Amino acid sequence: MGLSNVRGVPRWGQAEVEAPRIVDGREVAAAIRAEVAAEVGALGVAGHRAPGLATVLVGEDEASKVYVGAKHRACAEAGIRSIDRREPADCPPERLAATIAELNGDAEVDGILLQLPLPEGLDGAALVDLIDPAKDVDGLSTASTGALWRARPALAPCTPSGVMELLSFAGVDLDGADAVIVGRSELVGRPLAAMLLAANATVTVCHSRTRDLAEVCSGADVLVVAVGRPRMIGPDHVRRGAVVIDVGINRTDAGLAGDVDYEQVLPKVGAITPVPGGVGPMTIACLLRNTLRAAERARIGGSR
Repeated sequence: MGLSNVRGVPRWGQAEVEAPRIVDGREVAAAIRAEVAAEVGALGVAGHRAPGLATVLVGEDEASKVYVGAKHRACAEAGIRSIDRREPADCPPERLAATIAELNGDAEVDGILLQLPLPEGLDGAALVDLIDPAKDVDGLSTASTGALWRARPALAPCTPSGVMELLSFAGVDLDGADAVIVGRSELVGRPLAAMLLAANATVTVCHSRTRDLAEVCSGADVLVVAVGRPRMIGPDHVRRGAVVIDVGINRTDAGLAGDVDYEQVLPKVGAITPVPGGVGPMTIACLLRNTLRAAERARIGGSR
């Protein structure tokens, strides 16, 4: 099938799947964060400044405040200097554009992250496109997206990067594998498709207009789900022995739930990410690594 045996997981087609592997995103994220912290420390020993990450938060959205706060705490733990810029919800686009231009020109800032979503009336895509591609640590600008699809050097989006890290950690050989992505968002589905193609997987992207979703998904060696609908993917969607990556995180009356019906799917899979504790921790870890990479490229290129 193009997939190597996942560590400790039987090969595809076996009648019973014993001991499916739970792919622990916390473990992988901790390793990435420790590696970033070590490299940042080495920069200091060599006499170089610490990388700098600037976040721009617009409005009073509570979830966005929590996410930004977590990013700044992670920066502090890794030795990355963080800059917290906040604007009111009624901030005119011209003012935001000026803030981004200021950060683009600041030699102490290596990465810029505009926290999304923005309040109504602000064009998030247009404002993200104002970020210098060399500082686009979220990897969401048109320039970064184009570079990703053309396999040019670029800072890749953090959540899809985290998915690829988890697949690597799980020992999945993507060369020739059938990969199905459920969800075509610009945040996850589309950039992940480019990354999987670059890894020589055969990629199918499903969406709300896909006919017979269960049939398409059940042919996948690797199934990645990112739609934001709790437990929409059940056993009928999953091939026996498949690797399932659940990007979704949904708040329900019973607590947090993924897009995959975890308990029902678990007996069929070869490996699966839990929610919480799967893809979620990877996003900030990959953001820190992107910031470090941006700083290193700037230092080597001598542009900042």
